[in-house]
Amino acid sequence: MQNKKIKVFIIAGEVSGDVLGARIMREMTDAEFCGVGGENMIAAGLDSLFPMSDLSVMGVVEVAAHAKTLMRRINQTVDAIISMRPDIVLTIDSPGFAKSVIKKLRKTSSGRDLIAHGLQFHHVVAPQVWAWRAGRAKKYAQIFDKLYAFFDFEVPYFTKYGLDTIAVGHPIADGLIGYHASHTKQSNDKIITLVPGSRMSEVKRLMPLFRDIAQQLAANGYSGYHFVIPTVETTEKYVREHIKTWRVKPDLVSANMRYDLYSKTYIAIVTSGTVSAELAMLHIPTIVVYKMNTITTWLVRQVIRVKWVSLVNILLNRGVYPEFLGNAATAENVLNSVQQLTIPSGREKMIADLKSADDLWRRPNGSPAALIADSVRRAITDK
Repeated sequence: MQNKKIKVFIIAGEVSGDVLGARIMREMTDAEFCGVGGENMIAAGLDSLFPMSDLSVMGVVEVAAHAKTLMRRINQTVDAIISMRPDIVLTIDSPGFAKSVIKKLRKTSSGRDLIAHGLQFHHVVAPQVWAWRAGRAKKYAQIFDKLYAFFDFEVPYFTKYGLDTIAVGHPIADGLIGYHASHTKQSNDKIITLVPGSRMSEVKRLMPLFRDIAQQLAANGYSGYHFVIPTVETTEKYVREHIKTWRVKPDLVSANMRYDLYSKTYIAIVTSGTVSAELAMLHIPTIVVYKMNTITTWLVRQVIRVKWVSLVNILLNRGVYPEFLGNAATAENVLNSVQQLTIPSGREKMIADLKSADDLWRRPNGSPAALIADSVRRAITDK
């Protein structure tokens, strides 16, 4: 096994997973990769089977609308796994697609043969079973051979069902904890960064809200503020077209320049997700908003078990970042929070709270990508 390249079939379905996937690939120079990823994994050497954007959907209604495309991609992925005969299938987030691929693979005679000869399934990013749908932990144990969680408190939820689970720290913490102090740039412009997300469905819902926020801020004494939107490959064209109708014109920057933008940001207004964690690690005052399809919103409210959606709020068990979700996501509510964050005492308290979370994000024994790469390599060479 050590005299030839190990084979890893890797799948990422959204931007944050694509970034982590690229880091894992660079840690495994002894491996041959095939799979699905975005611009970061492609830059690391992956020949993606199809555009990652085909998997960047969420929500009950949104997934249903893309059912034909997803089914075609599931079948295509299963065929590619059978053709490659990898040692491990490593899936990063996008659990719905990952589980569908594995279930489909197990239904084929070729897939069962691969499993009989030692094919393993490893998954990165533990579902937030502590927040909702706790039963998912047992289902994960039935599907995956190993799970890489971000935080220690997540591990027992899965190990109690026999799923080998290790905490690797949050992937973005290594580069961002301490980044703020050494990279913060003083600017005469007070930049308000607007982040509508990476999935087309959420971007379409949030861009009208962001337009209203920018216009109301400009009309209420914030005319000297500078609005900027970081864009990702999957939604850049839509965002560029949408802002043509705005009276207050924001600048657009590529997502790969976002940390430089964040380091100069006065206040960020963002969708719920990885970006709020990034900004928390950078100690940037932030307001979190989110809108979903009405049906999806109703379903989530029936099962959600936590007070907050922002990870920093959950980790600290208090509302550090203001959150406006669903019908509460209005320009008026956001404007009120912006006003509070222009008061020095309000800004200083939020920044102090964010700093208090620094040690909760990372592991002392290595980066997440290195820990995952080492674990995958051991799983292959030890079998």
